[in-house]
Amino acid sequence: MAQVWWQNDCLAINEKVKTEAQERQSMLTKPAGSLGRLENVAITLASLYGDDKPQIKQPLITIFAADHGVVAQGVSAFPQAVTVEMIRNFVNGGAAISVLAKVNQASLNVVNCGTAFETDFSDDYQTLLDKHVALGTADLSQESAMTPQQLEQALCIGQQVVEQGKKDGIDLFIAGDMGIGNTTAAAALACAYLGQPAEVMTGRGTGIDDRVLMNRINVIEQGLGRLPLANLSAEQILQELGGFEIAAIAGAYIRCAQLGIPALVDGFITTAAALAACKMNPQVHDWLLFSHQSDEQGHKFMLAELRAEPLLNLGMRLGEGSGAATALPLLRQACALHNGMATFAEASVSSSE
Repeated sequence: MAQVWWQNDCLAINEKVKTEAQERQSMLTKPAGSLGRLENVAITLASLYGDDKPQIKQPLITIFAADHGVVAQGVSAFPQAVTVEMIRNFVNGGAAISVLAKVNQASLNVVNCGTAFETDFSDDYQTLLDKHVALGTADLSQESAMTPQQLEQALCIGQQVVEQGKKDGIDLFIAGDMGIGNTTAAAALACAYLGQPAEVMTGRGTGIDDRVLMNRINVIEQGLGRLPLANLSAEQILQELGGFEIAAIAGAYIRCAQLGIPALVDGFITTAAALAACKMNPQVHDWLLFSHQSDEQGHKFMLAELRAEPLLNLGMRLGEGSGAATALPLLRQACALHNGMATFAEASVSSSE
C-alpha cells in the first residue's frame, strides 16, 4: 500500500546547533541552571530553528472548530449552536484567544471544519476559512465518528493551514479548538491510545455536573466497547472516536514537523490531537512544545505518555489555544535571555571554577 503524506519523514533537529546553544548557556553570566527550564526552552528552540540565537517573530494561532454527534447522548452542558456563535466571537475579537493573540502580536485565524449547523458568514471575515467536512461527526458511542474519507479530508485541512503558514513565513504554530462535545471525543481517544478506563480520563469539560459526568463516562465506555481496539491503527482509532477539528489539528502538527515549524500545544483537546499525531508518525514528537497542564483530570496522563513537561499549571481548561498563548511570552523571554545576556568573558565577570 502506498505511503500516505502523514507517514512521511519529519525534519531532524539540528544537533550541532543544540550543542552550540548548550555551550552558550554555560558561558552566560549566571550560575549554571539558575534560569531553570527557560534554559532548556531556549536550547530546544535553537535546535529546531537551526540558529543558536533563536527568535519567535511570526507566530500563528489557528482555531479549528467542529461539532460532535455524541452530543445527542447528553454529554455536554452547552448546545451545539454555541460553536457557530463562538466562531463569530473569535473573528470579532471578543474571545479570550482573540485578546491573547492581540497582546502577543500573533496572527489569528479560524477554520470551520464541520459545525452542526449550516453557516452563513455574510460578513467579510478574512480570517475565517470554511473547510467543513460535514455537519458534525456521527455519534461515536454508536458508530464511527468519521468515514475514512472524512478523516483524510480533516487531516488535510491541518496540512493545508500549515503549508499556507509556511508560505506566509510563520515560525511558531499554535492550534486552538472549539467544538461542543469535543471533550468527550478527546477523552475517548485518550482511553483508546493509553488503554485507560473512561472514569480515569474523563473530566467535566465546560463544567458539567455529576450526573452528566457519569453519563459521559458511560457513553465513552459504549464507544470503546464497540471496537476491537488492539487491532486498530492509530488512524483508525482517530476515525472511530475523534472529531474533524481534532483530526485537523493532528494533521497540522504532523505537517509542522515535516516543514520544520515548532508547534506549541495547548490543553486537553489539542494534546489528544498531539497524541494521535505522534502515534501516526512518532517523528512529530521532537517538534512539539507543551504549554500547560490543563485542569482536565486526564490531561496529565496524556502528557506523561508524550514525555511532556508543560511550562505552566494555572488550572486552565478553556481551550481555544488560550494556555499556549499564555505560555508564548515565556518562550520569547527564554530566547531573549539566551540571546541578550553577556557571557562571563564579555562582561569581565569571573566564572565558577
